[in-house]
Amino acid sequence: MKKLLLLLVAVVVSSTAVAQKKVGGVVLPATQNFQDHTLYLNGAGVREKLWIDLYAAALYLDKKNNNAQEILNADKPMAIRLHIVSKLITSDKMVDAVTEGFENSTGGNTAPIKSEIDKLLGFFKEDIQKNDIFDLVYLPGKGMVAYKNGKERGVVTGKEFKKALFGIWLSNRPADDGLKDDLLAAE
Repeated sequence: MKKLLLLLVAVVVSSTAVAQKKVGGVVLPATQNFQDHTLYLNGAGVREKLWIDLYAAALYLDKKNNNAQEILNADKPMAIRLHIVSKLITSDKMVDAVTEGFENSTGGNTAPIKSEIDKLLGFFKEDIQKNDIFDLVYLPGKGMVAYKNGKERGVVTGKEFKKALFGIWLSNRPADDGLKDDLLAAE
């Protein structure tokens, strides 16, 4: 009986270790379910600025992939999770950072998707607190669904918008090169 109990504990501990990843002091799940799609953690890391951790980010895909261009061009379900880990993140700073990210990911050509960008920025306008979680989920045929703390905030359509959004972290001019590498660290 004692051996059976030890075996059971070992199985539970090992399955828990595989089921999640700790990054930036927060635990990120190994899988996420959005509508009828199960997405798997591709990679995760921390966005830093001046040695301060700002948010933990995780990339979720339908299957592991370490090719940024393939991911950006794919018309498949995918998600990016942003878990705020700093009290320094405010709504205004998030809007500024996302705006700059779109400028970089599009090579300064944001005009064709300006209305979509503005709609997304509206989701960041309400107060942001440490431990808030944003899930930005692309679903083919529907668009990018934005969630804050599990509550749907709205939908932004367009594949070019999706490409620019994920390009904030995966383009040739990402928000953070180290974070890009971490997001593409498909194991």
